[in-house]
Amino acid sequence: MSILVVMEQRAGEWNRMSFETLAAAQQLAGELKTAAAAAVLGSGVDALATELAGKQLDKVHVVEHPLLAEYTPDAYSNALRQLLAHVQPDYVLFPHTYQVRDFLPKIATAMGKVAVSDVVGHKVDDDGLVLVRQLFQGKVNVDVRFAGDAPHFASLQAGAWRADQLAAGSAAVEKFAPSIEASAIRTKPGERFRESARAVDLSAAELIVAVGRGIKEADNIPLVQELADTIGAELAASRPICDAGWLPMERQVGSSGQTVGPKMYMAIGISGAIQHLVGMKGARTIVAINKDPNAPIFEVADYGIVGDLFQVVPALIEAFKKAR
Repeated sequence: MSILVVMEQRAGEWNRMSFETLAAAQQLAGELKTAAAAAVLGSGVDALATELAGKQLDKVHVVEHPLLAEYTPDAYSNALRQLLAHVQPDYVLFPHTYQVRDFLPKIATAMGKVAVSDVVGHKVDDDGLVLVRQLFQGKVNVDVRFAGDAPHFASLQAGAWRADQLAAGSAAVEKFAPSIEASAIRTKPGERFRESARAVDLSAAELIVAVGRGIKEADNIPLVQELADTIGAELAASRPICDAGWLPMERQVGSSGQTVGPKMYMAIGISGAIQHLVGMKGARTIVAINKDPNAPIFEVADYGIVGDLFQVVPALIEAFKKAR
């Protein structure tokens, strides 16, 4: 039994989610008592391979070809299928990125397999590995087991595992040269997507106070703004608040907003759907205020206050003002 992580890079720069997936693979390898390896696809990626070689892995596979210099689904799926035939891993893990969503179904279908997407957790029991994914916008968690012969494919949601838990080590580097014909590439790489400039850069904030649906209505947001002003924090929000137009989209934190890593992140009235957690899980200290004791946000919080935010927030404002 073995695990292979397919890393993602563009123009020599890693997608940060790759290292979260790598950390997950290390954890799984320990629990399943097996080995984890990593693969990087591209052209001229020796420097990236050297960086991977410093991680606790069994091996680093460098898949190089001129037609892999720019991502295309045909080239990537072709090269990966050849690598999988060579390595023969049991589990193949990917970061759940837009690029992976483009080519993973192609590989899985071509090999007659099923790919489990949006994985947010796992467990190991007497029957083996169980993956956890969410349904109905995070309201329901379901357990998924693989059936049939390997390889088994899964993509891991951002924020579900922490890259800072990645273990260092020493891994051998092995080069693999796939056979790819230019005639097999049916698409040409287009211009890369670039996000528009933001007036507010939450990623640079050291303190963030974020508000969610628990605030009930737009007229109540000034209460949370006062708390943010009192402690010198930036005001942020979950997606429903920005979708409703109560705060500008540039203040949204989450998978479709900004990713932040402040010294402290205070989540007020935020339940903690995975789409929000992926944007703030890297905070050094997380404080959650929610009246629901079973809210998922408490699973990642360092400090939690179960209570009505309309009672807790005014008390915090008064306490902070006195402390100054």
